[in-house]
Amino acid sequence: MNIVSASTITLATSDALLLVDVQRDFCPGGALAVPEGDDVVPVLNRWLAAAVRAGVPVFASRDWHPGDHCSFADQGGPWPPHCVRDTEGARFHPALALPRTAIIIDKGTARDRDAYSAFEGTGLRGRLRDLGVRRLLVGGLALDICVHATVLEALDHGFAARLLLNGTRALDAANARRRLEEMQTLGVEIIDGAP
Repeated sequence: MNIVSASTITLATSDALLLVDVQRDFCPGGALAVPEGDDVVPVLNRWLAAAVRAGVPVFASRDWHPGDHCSFADQGGPWPPHCVRDTEGARFHPALALPRTAIIIDKGTARDRDAYSAFEGTGLRGRLRDLGVRRLLVGGLALDICVHATVLEALDHGFAARLLLNGTRALDAANARRRLEEMQTLGVEIIDGAP
């Protein structure tokens, strides 16, 4: 796997930083915890600081589910109830240093429709286009599910993508390698480290 060092990366005015679902329920102790999920926070905070210094827009997606969301096991879905809107579990990780200017993207808000990608039903594509964004730097949780879906949809919409490898963790480690290889084959740059 070809990995690019973060020390060689310069943020451009056509970049945006997109953090996917860095929420309490996806971190250790949460309802759908990603192993070592909270380890992404210090890395992402360094990228957030770099984005602010460079004047690059910051987006943060979050699952914002109704209590009877279709993805929940008691509704026939694959997951335990998680990230129910206006609950502690749906809040961003308390140590995540989102700037006040960050644009919050709510996904999975309809009871009868799931949304793994931060683009699905959120208007994110239009907002990025309005800001002149051409390339996304993506980190967050979980690598093999929502981060993967978001990166693939970004490519489908014509954006270039860089995955912040140290700023993401997988729910299923065995699946993570396949997802990484797929993304790289599709042209996603894999970035190691933080600025």
